[in-house]
Amino acid sequence: MLPRATENHLTTIETALARGEAARSPVVASWSRSAHLHGLDPTRPSRPDRMTAQELSLARDRMAPLLRAAAPNLDRLFQAVGAVGCCVLLADLDGIPLERRGAAVDDPVFSDWGLWPGTHWSEAQQGTNGIGTCLVEERVVTIHRDQHFFARNTILSCMSAPIYGPQGKLAGVLDVSSARNDLTAGFMTLISQSVTETAQKIEAQAFRDAFPTARMVLVPGDRGLLAVDSDDLVIGATRAARHQLGLSGDLSRQPRPAADVLGQFEHETLEDGERAVLMRALARAGGNVSAAARDLGISRATFHRKLGPRLI
Repeated sequence: MLPRATENHLTTIETALARGEAARSPVVASWSRSAHLHGLDPTRPSRPDRMTAQELSLARDRMAPLLRAAAPNLDRLFQAVGAVGCCVLLADLDGIPLERRGAAVDDPVFSDWGLWPGTHWSEAQQGTNGIGTCLVEERVVTIHRDQHFFARNTILSCMSAPIYGPQGKLAGVLDVSSARNDLTAGFMTLISQSVTETAQKIEAQAFRDAFPTARMVLVPGDRGLLAVDSDDLVIGATRAARHQLGLSGDLSRQPRPAADVLGQFEHETLEDGERAVLMRALARAGGNVSAAARDLGISRATFHRKLGPRLI
């Protein structure tokens, strides 16, 4: 016979699915995927599967650039939430945490529940949960206690946010989880906001790391970053910037003029470009025409002639 709590949880899921609530509730939609797509049983008592040390090492190697970008941000997030019994996890596209921050006193509990590097938390294996459901839906999610699919996971509260890589594609999930039973809705909202902000910071740092020599341009309205090269061509864009500006594809192979992307295009001529070079040289020389001409390898007279009426 099932424990009363497990039986009640099973009844709740079966009733919600029978009533067709999946169309109205993202959580019930995830329950439906768990039961019907993945064939999971919410009463299954087994613990999550865990990678071997070698498998974990290989997975970390594959995700090394993002892990490096994330490390200081994970530290800061843990400083904010660790004292209230939460741990911080960064998982890959398979729903496997590869980095973790947690208090030593809480480690035995979190390890027992599978909130540990190398543990499988995809929706296909663990049903509705913060990491796995976030990966499927590619949005910020909070899965609180009995919203989890497996009855054994209903002790947990998980707040997760997607992380997108330098090419604008989903790269992983940032998660804060807790086994406390006194987390209020308001406090979980604050944690979720911190998780979302930290995920965005990780994305931005990973993007800067991917384009170390490019100029970073903030899209108006704080809608993401563009990587612009020395020819004023956009060679990279964060997911938010791509969404805001309608960009797609590999911009490093098919760059776009920054002026065009930002809606600042004006008809240009070769003469305009030449004048821009002259004006930059003049600015670098502090207005000294002779020095500017010398830097460009032309005569002062040629400099005057090419600059024309723009020379003051």
